[in-house]
Amino acid sequence: MAKIKKGDLVQVISGAKPERGGDRGKQGKVLEILVEQNRVIVEGVNYVTKHTRVGQTQRGTKTGGIETFEAPIHISNVALVDPSSKKPTRVGHRVEEQVKDGVKRTVRVRFAKKSGKDL
Repeated sequence: MAKIKKGDLVQVISGAKPERGGDRGKQGKVLEILVEQNRVIVEGVNYVTKHTRVGQTQRGTKTGGIETFEAPIHISNVALVDPSSKKPTRVGHRVEEQVKDGVKRTVRVRFAKKSGKDL
């Protein structure tokens, strides 16, 4: 079971500090997970600029210029944020019984472990 999923609030726990132009300590929502590469794309984190060549579309409009977008970062460099304390925390799993339409099912559920110091 995945520890981090799309839509989770995560915090960057490694890299350069913001004073040096980095993203450590920033929080954002996970936009996409690239499973094969073990990377995540986080909203507002790891912005890169891409220069694209000027071209023309079928309608005749000009394309190209400078685009900025979020680049993927490794999943080990982010930690899930505890909803209660708003600090990065570890993720655990527990088995719970769910009753749906009179049928009992055992389901693995993620939960945020108690967060002490910042990771």
